[in-house]
Amino acid sequence: MRTSIATVCLSGGLVQKMYAAAEAGFDAIEIFEPDLIAAPQSPEEIRALADRLGLTLDLYQPFRDAEGVDESAFADVLHRAEAKFRLMRRLGIDLMLVCSNVATATVDDDEVSAGQLRRLGELAATYGIRLAYEALAWGRFVDDYRRSWRIVELADHPNVGICLDSFHILSRGHDPKQIEDIPAEKIFFLQLADAPALSMDVLSWSRHHRLFPGEGSFDLPAFLGHVLRAGYAGPLSLEVFNDTFRRTDPVRTARQAQRSLRWLADRTADLLGEEADSSLPRLPEVAAPEAFDFVEIKAADTSGVEVLLEQLGFDFGGRHRSKQVRLWTWGSARIVCNDVPSASPEPWIAAVGFDVADSDPAAERAARLMAPPVHRRTYAGEQALRAFTSPDGTEVFLSHAEDWIGEFDGGVSRPSGQGARIDHVNLVQPWHSFDEAVLFYTSVLSLTPQPTQEVAGPSGLVRSQVMSSPAGGVRLPLNLLPTEQQGQAQHIALACHDIIGVVAAARERGLRPLEVPGNYYDDLVARFALPEDLVATLRDLDLLYDRDADGEYLHCYTETVGEVFFELVERRQRYDGYGAGNAPVRLVSQAG
Repeated sequence: MRTSIATVCLSGGLVQKMYAAAEAGFDAIEIFEPDLIAAPQSPEEIRALADRLGLTLDLYQPFRDAEGVDESAFADVLHRAEAKFRLMRRLGIDLMLVCSNVATATVDDDEVSAGQLRRLGELAATYGIRLAYEALAWGRFVDDYRRSWRIVELADHPNVGICLDSFHILSRGHDPKQIEDIPAEKIFFLQLADAPALSMDVLSWSRHHRLFPGEGSFDLPAFLGHVLRAGYAGPLSLEVFNDTFRRTDPVRTARQAQRSLRWLADRTADLLGEEADSSLPRLPEVAAPEAFDFVEIKAADTSGVEVLLEQLGFDFGGRHRSKQVRLWTWGSARIVCNDVPSASPEPWIAAVGFDVADSDPAAERAARLMAPPVHRRTYAGEQALRAFTSPDGTEVFLSHAEDWIGEFDGGVSRPSGQGARIDHVNLVQPWHSFDEAVLFYTSVLSLTPQPTQEVAGPSGLVRSQVMSSPAGGVRLPLNLLPTEQQGQAQHIALACHDIIGVVAAARERGLRPLEVPGNYYDDLVARFALPEDLVATLRDLDLLYDRDADGEYLHCYTETVGEVFFELVERRQRYDGYGAGNAPVRLVSQAG
């Protein structure tokens, strides 16, 4: 499988983009014309650099407003085209993207468009160049790939074929199945992009909100399956217009892009089964982890967190035999406190361990998906845990407590079956890595993204998306906060069976939950018609409440220590949410 990326996907100048694409393992690039125009290097220098980097230049794009015009306008089209063909010869590119007309089209006639494409193809042939005609989703007359294919058929020229772009097809809701009816030799190029489900004009949607495969709502494995069934054997190329990617490190973005294609190829191969071509690379198959193994909190001094853990009901699980690390346990919930003198004085969630039966294939999958490995010093007799770094810097461990818990000495534990478990870990994402994190946890850990939600906070809307395992044993809510809130704390939620008793006992040990305003409980009575004695108990303990058709949810929050706080939760019946309606109360209370 050859992979390609359009230079418009990356920030920086053209040369910087080329180095980033090569470093990420791409075989080729599409040159976006504005990138070349702004480059100080000559076309010959760009061509030579591509050779040195091992990149082929597969497509020059875009050539706009070429067909559906009157004869006087088409004379100008031919003049422009010939100048571009000469330029492409200097670059060594033999394929040009021709978009359906959006601005100058005045003739809504397939025969006219086909005739003009044929004449363009004849001119292109004299330069050894082919044309890939693409139906833009906002084309003046041609906005459907099925119509663009009819026009290419009518043009009937060997140098005129079609370009298929997933965004232009799927954003309009067009059925991609008929792609399989297009002869493989006439599919000259393929461009791939994902996107979130948005209600807006397709031009704005396309120019600002495209995503890499696996980050949005399009069914790209099914789309690519149709293209491959048609016999397409060219590169899988990404064309993603996104405001975030225009501002981030091009090397990191290129790696993110390459990860998305490897994930897409693997998912498509699964979908195609025996039909899958052997050139589609496969990833080691791993099941999503079904439980948290531990959460690690780091700081120069974690004593404030340990006081909080003791108040919650955790027991001291022992001190590590060779590191300044202490273990706290409560049922199956394990929190590791790591004192690092050179670290930030403010505690933060540094790592999350996931309980996996076999870490080797999971680690190999992560490596194939370009997850940066984590290296920690390990002494004789200690378990070497497999780990890698997520987009926000949180370290991800593939572990199993039975393999490492014996390295802690001097701890106590409660009888089996008592205590809590880790229900979810909420990770706040920097503005530039939210979509990358969704792809990361989807592709590397096989978690499933749930629908995005937005909740109101004191400084604007908070975007939240939960990554979860099939049975719900692992839940990772990822939050994207307003820009000015990027220091917001992250938290660990602990599920227990009797939250009223647990919180009452914790308060006796000195716990002071986050204070909930009295207005909240007055509103609670109005919304749910709860018994007065239950509301009084909730009010006394600063507990929050939610209910849906499947059950009830009681929860409360602790004070924040550094960048960490805890949530106690009790899920009743089959409640599967997170009390989203209560989030504004928490956010305002924490901000105050």
